[in-house]
Amino acid sequence: MNAPVELHHFTLSATGEAGGEVTFQLGGRLSLDNLTAFLSAVEAETTRWQPRRLWWDLKGLEFLDTAATLMLHKLAADRRSAGIPCEFLHLSPEARRLFQLVRWEEFLAAAAPAPKKRPWFLERLGDWTLEIAADVSELITFVGGLILELLAVPFRPRRVRWGEVITAMKRVGVDGLPIITLLSFLLGLIVAFLSALQLKQFGANIYVADLTAIAMVQELGPIMTGVMVAGRSGSAFAAEIGTMKVNEEVDALATMGFDPVRFLAVPKVLASLVVLPLLTYYADLFGILGGMVVGFVSLDLTAYTFLKQVQASITLFDILYGTAKSLVFAVLIAGIGCQRGFQVRGGAEAVGAATTSAVVASIFMIIVMDSAFAVARQFLRPYTII
Repeated sequence: MNAPVELHHFTLSATGEAGGEVTFQLGGRLSLDNLTAFLSAVEAETTRWQPRRLWWDLKGLEFLDTAATLMLHKLAADRRSAGIPCEFLHLSPEARRLFQLVRWEEFLAAAAPAPKKRPWFLERLGDWTLEIAADVSELITFVGGLILELLAVPFRPRRVRWGEVITAMKRVGVDGLPIITLLSFLLGLIVAFLSALQLKQFGANIYVADLTAIAMVQELGPIMTGVMVAGRSGSAFAAEIGTMKVNEEVDALATMGFDPVRFLAVPKVLASLVVLPLLTYYADLFGILGGMVVGFVSLDLTAYTFLKQVQASITLFDILYGTAKSLVFAVLIAGIGCQRGFQVRGGAEAVGAATTSAVVASIFMIIVMDSAFAVARQFLRPYTII
């Protein structure tokens, strides 16, 4: 027999035969406050005695709470699972009541996750339908609110945060100039080079200017600008609003009486409407300059000849056509980015998913609307006089 171990108002002593039957005698008060010390003492005594059979003598315990009772259950269950028989002795009426109230096996069963049942096909179809219906309802609500707020801007301009509009214009436009300059210049250079390979065979080098200018003004300028803005600014809009949603800042705005759509989405949409057409003209200019470099270096065309041919090939209809595209793309990019941000539910992972979804959805809608413009152009072109 060893001397009692007294720690934090409880005592623990062991009697018996090392490697055989051992009795742990508990005394004092055992509660949640001293469970850590109790576990350390039990582990030390168990390592020392290496029992083949273990008895817990609770005769000397003055106080026992539910946390300590649950821990005793766990210690006994661990010993039994290791093949060591374990029993409790001399339980007081209060301790017996607690042992009947707290059962470790039932606690484990309640804490264990329920087995996953593979949903039936109709159940999954129903879940998908409900999710799609909820998304469509939320989308309609957002689009309707955004349209109403945009229509109210000319009549109530003071409701718009113009300082935020200027800041968004800088982020969308000025900060994106370097990458748009490089890409549009290289794109114009590539278009001119590829078209020159074919037109050289027919001695029609001068028409390289026509192909480059029309391709950039009508198609490549608006599309590439839209894609770049979607990747830079659309994702930033979704991440910004999504983070505010996670931090409950959007809910705080609504609580204070601010409309989140008017406060957060309208400035970004207005900034995109102003900046994206200007970026498109900028991309058209550098795309044509890239084509002019090819014409000057490879086709023996002077800068005056190239620009004169560009002026002759581009009409006002082509410029308005590209401008209309850029305006539609601006609404789509900013609207989708903000809407995906408002949809965020959860934490940082949900913000990342919303950002990715905003970029993918924006680029997809840009391609879809460009196809719609191409179809509409076939019907509108014969009736235009410009």
